[in-house]
Parts: sequence; structure tokens; C-alpha cells
Amino acid sequence: MQIVRSSEELARARAEMRGRLALVPTMGALHAGHMALVEAARAHADSIAATIFVNPAQFGEGEDFSRYPRREEQDAQMLEQAGCELLWMPRAEDIYPDGFATTVHVAAVSDRWEGEARPGHFDGVATIVAKLLLAVRPDVAVFGEKDFQQLAVIHRLVADLGLGVDIVAVPTVREDDGLALSSRNAYLSPEERSRAVNLYRALRNAGSSICAGQPVGAALEEARAALLGGGFSCVDYLALVDEATLEPINDLERPARLIGAAVIGTTRLIDNLPIMVEPR
Repeated sequence: MQIVRSSEELARARAEMRGRLALVPTMGALHAGHMALVEAARAHADSIAATIFVNPAQFGEGEDFSRYPRREEQDAQMLEQAGCELLWMPRAEDIYPDGFATTVHVAAVSDRWEGEARPGHFDGVATIVAKLLLAVRPDVAVFGEKDFQQLAVIHRLVADLGLGVDIVAVPTVREDDGLALSSRNAYLSPEERSRAVNLYRALRNAGSSICAGQPVGAALEEARAALLGGGFSCVDYLALVDEATLEPINDLERPARLIGAAVIGTTRLIDNLPIMVEPR
């Protein structure tokens, strides 16, 4: 695997690659969920490139940018073992040069939920993803469904700007007990880790209740109570949303997702589950 750090090195390395190229953008601190993205990338392309860049523009005031896990050597080994051919670890000045003044904003799908809880977050996401796609010029880019709203933002970004990249979504990878894999799970104490699975359980139970006919509002209130009684100190949101628009819905007449974000200890976790529409 070739590791490059500058834009100039990236351009030379990219020029040498032939066939379809898949890109797996990451912020490092890799785990089995990221490896699932690399595996999916292999099915869609001849070569795989990955990026590692802890993007400061995605972190708001008081968030965990300074303590976000950084394990470059270990991450590079994992990517190489998974069959990645190129790893770009750009310097901050390559992404945000002196005088940088451009921000990409994707309206509508970014406004609610994470957009309200973390103002400016999706502008940071959209800007860095646009820069990575333009720099690497992949045919395919692979993202996980765990950050489902982020995925919706990226779909809209690529379509609106005509970037010519196929976006592949990979289902969330989970621990045996259901907890979604996340780099932020490393922040959890053993006790918090044992209780963190309650987010998945609350979403799963709410989904079962809604599919059984319980009103959406009542199912969500039960889920919120279960989280607050199960070790979480704060629930930012719980909602049933339209998969395409991320707008809240009260029925299962279209593809839907249950989404949630809650805080346990000092760690904020997000998760989502697809809710199947029963055929009529």
C-alpha cells in the first residue's frame, strides 16, 4: 500500500492507478465497521483508496476534536491487510490552505436532528467530502449507514454538484449485543459500555411497537424513557423519519428509519434502524 501525505504525491499516485477506483473516507481510529467499507469497496472497483483526516470543521465548540483517537500506524496496517492500495493522510494545510474561505452547505436534509444538535457539523462534512472526492476523483465512494443523516447529505451533495461518483451505502456493523461500532465507543467506561447497548435496544423495541400498530409518538416516548432509565443522561432526539428526506413521519407508507442520539457519561452516541414497510 502506498501512503501519501501531500496533494502533489496524491496526484502522482492517482495518475498511476488504472480501472475503477473506490474511495473509503475515514477519520481514522479504524474498526471492523471501516473494514466492512473496504470489503464493500472491493466489490465495486478494481482498486481501493482510503483517506484518514480528523476534520476540525466537523467538531463544534466543546466537542472532542482534541481527544479524538489518532492511531495512524495501526490504521495503516489494518487498511493494508484489508487490501487497500492507496492511503492519503493529508496535512491540514493541504485541506485548509491559508485564506481558505469556502464552505459547502447542503440545505434541507442537514437542517434537523444532527444539524440542530451540532450546528455547522454538516457544513464541515459536506466541505471535506467535496474536497476529498475532487482530489482523489474516485468512481465509487463508500460510506456506512450508521451516520445515516450524513449519508443523506452526501447523496444530495454528489447529485447537486454533478460529481459523477457512485455512492455505496454499507449497513451498520454491530457488536454481538447490538451496539453499533464507533470510534467513540473507546471513550466508554466498562459500565457505560454495558449500558450503551440500550440505544440500540430502545430503537429496536420502538420499531417493533410501531410495526405492531402502536402510535409513533407513544413508541418514541417509551424509547426515551427506556434510555433515561437505562443509563443515558440526555436524549437529543428520537424520531421516525422518511429515509429520503429525513422529515418526521407518523406512518409506514414509505421507506422509514428510526434515528436517535443520546449521551451516556461524556460520550454522545448515534444510531438508526431501518423500518420495513409491510407489503399491502
